[in-house]
Amino acid sequence: MQILLTKTDSNLSGEIKLPASKSISNRVLIINALSYSSFPVKNLSDCDDSLVMNQVLESNTNHFNIGHAGTAMRFLTAYLAKIVGEWHITGSERMQQRPISILVDALRKMGAQIEYTGVEGYPPLKITGTALKGGTIELDGSISSQYISALLMVAPTVQGGLTLRLLNRITSRSYIEMTLQLMKKFGIKSLWSGNEIRIEAQGYKPVSYSVEADWSGASYWYALAALSDHCDLYLKGLLLNSLQGDAVQAGWFEQYFGIRSRQEGDSVRLTKDKSIALKKLNLNFIENPDIAQTFVVLAIGKKLPFHFTGLKTLKIKETDRILALKNECAKLGVLLTEPADGELAWDGLIVASMVQKDPIIATYDDHRMAMAFAPAALFHGNIRIADAMVVTKSYPSFYEDLKVVGFAIETVTP
Repeated sequence: MQILLTKTDSNLSGEIKLPASKSISNRVLIINALSYSSFPVKNLSDCDDSLVMNQVLESNTNHFNIGHAGTAMRFLTAYLAKIVGEWHITGSERMQQRPISILVDALRKMGAQIEYTGVEGYPPLKITGTALKGGTIELDGSISSQYISALLMVAPTVQGGLTLRLLNRITSRSYIEMTLQLMKKFGIKSLWSGNEIRIEAQGYKPVSYSVEADWSGASYWYALAALSDHCDLYLKGLLLNSLQGDAVQAGWFEQYFGIRSRQEGDSVRLTKDKSIALKKLNLNFIENPDIAQTFVVLAIGKKLPFHFTGLKTLKIKETDRILALKNECAKLGVLLTEPADGELAWDGLIVASMVQKDPIIATYDDHRMAMAFAPAALFHGNIRIADAMVVTKSYPSFYEDLKVVGFAIETVTP
């Protein structure tokens, strides 16, 4: 499905009910299952990833296809490794190209019985659930934080507890902290000292939990606010005092783009206070890789040269997001460069001969490519999004919400 996005003015006002946090939902689903809780998770995300996770946890079969859901693949691999039975888990073609050996190797050291049924080091997997033993496991802290979170969530349930010793610089620390904070709400004590996280063997306590709105999804509305001439927007369900590391963007948007965030009841109200004259934008996304694409497109719209770092994990997401950004930004006349591994930069120049009048933005099976480029309709004119419904992975109502603030959404024939 391809859609055409247009907006005839640059004003932004209205009330948007943001989706529940996918990151929190997926963690709470696993923790809730480990708690043997009878409480349903409230305000659970209706995105593809969370729906898939919930379906697996409530399933009566032992064969699971989780599609593109990378978080589900990692969290469920650790969870199923301790659940008695034989389990088979696979995913989409792209999922079968995403490495999982770091997690599998760590689980095997804990006694897990996991076999690769396709290419060594990649899904699909055959898992024979068994009791796991703890101890000390060394793990590269610069790899995906989801491997670390997957191990932490099962840690209280393994014999002897678990100590994770994280080597090298830790990527996405905020997501690890989120995992530990959620575990704490379900009664689990942990100790993070230096590069070691220690969790003793202990039992989860069932609690009733309601998921807050998604800060990654909020980033697209912040970008639209920054690109608008006038803004008065309410984002329902969003909390400035949040467990999510991506909440840091509220400060970035105020500092660099003059977007003020104010908590009003269960909503965050966005207003535009002032115009800030920046010569260059320098940001490190080591803790917040999921909002990097948003800032790339925003900077282009503001004609703002940038140098972004901390992007190494973007190459192992739903797609190689570095390559995808290079390809699609070129359609806007922008040549992105990689000053070093895990970095992206732009000199602020638009190459007129490369600019496409009605660009078709390819999404690469990546929900964030579709949503990050939607704000380009405010500065580039017509924007077409290919495979547009890929947004269901994290934000199924995204296009309907764009209509609320005056976007025209038209389905077109490719």
